[in-house]
Amino acid sequence: MCAAQPSSQPSLRRYLDHSRGGPTVLRIVLGTQLRRMREAAGISREAAGDAIRGSHAKISRLELGRVGCKERDVADLLTLYGVTDEADRSDFLTLAKRTSTPGWWHQYGDVLPNWFETHLGLEEAASVIRTYEVQFVPGLLQTEGYARAVTALGHPQATAQEIERRVALRVQRQKLLTAPDAPRLWAVIDEASLRRPLGGPEVMAEQLRHLRTMAELPNITLQVAPFSLGGLAAAGGPITILRFLEPDLPDIVYLEQLTSALYLDKRDDVDHYLAVMDRLSAQSSSPRDSLALMERLIRQEN
Repeated sequence: MCAAQPSSQPSLRRYLDHSRGGPTVLRIVLGTQLRRMREAAGISREAAGDAIRGSHAKISRLELGRVGCKERDVADLLTLYGVTDEADRSDFLTLAKRTSTPGWWHQYGDVLPNWFETHLGLEEAASVIRTYEVQFVPGLLQTEGYARAVTALGHPQATAQEIERRVALRVQRQKLLTAPDAPRLWAVIDEASLRRPLGGPEVMAEQLRHLRTMAELPNITLQVAPFSLGGLAAAGGPITILRFLEPDLPDIVYLEQLTSALYLDKRDDVDHYLAVMDRLSAQSSSPRDSLALMERLIRQEN
């Protein structure tokens, strides 16, 4: 068993005082801290699971931030790992309690799949969001009309009320782009998504004008991957990479599928997708040329 941990956890208290991303980020931070202490103590996941009357799989989920943490379980793990300082224990237990606090998106639980909740929390905490979209304009940049058309396409059996709830969720999500501590958004959009008249000509014209307006914000960079490129570095579906200032949060690759999503944080995986995004950005039109293309498309829609 390891010796008692030194008192005062500055990084932990920073999260307690100025947390971004709500419970999603706090779960990841707490899990990372617990994993580091377990490894420093030379304790296996199986032994840690026994200490909280669970399995090694439960410890794995806890350390990855996939689940909330009971204060009793965290207290037992702290004891097992030799954390005896009362101030440190209090910080960890406070953090554990906050992992169960609902995020703002909880109010949309009737239309929000569990796998997407994690993305919303990570998105809120990110300092840089890089995304590539093939078929649609990125959700963070969609107008209400365009979002309504996308939602109706993806949920053909949804009622009008359900569609409006999903659109409201998307609009609420977009507020982070104009918040005081807004992340930097760097989006590469396939030309096909700008030429496909989703929702009709008026909706598409409004969407293009909105993209032009958003591109003027200092924290937003837009590029278009033109048809003239032929094959692209990202020969597949959409990609989002989230980067964080917090040292306890690794870069995460988000790959959305029809009914689920993948979250990749292994260094090799992240490096591969970062290289893909870098090639995409290098191949795509410059922000200025991309804006000129959108201007031409706006004139065509009008």
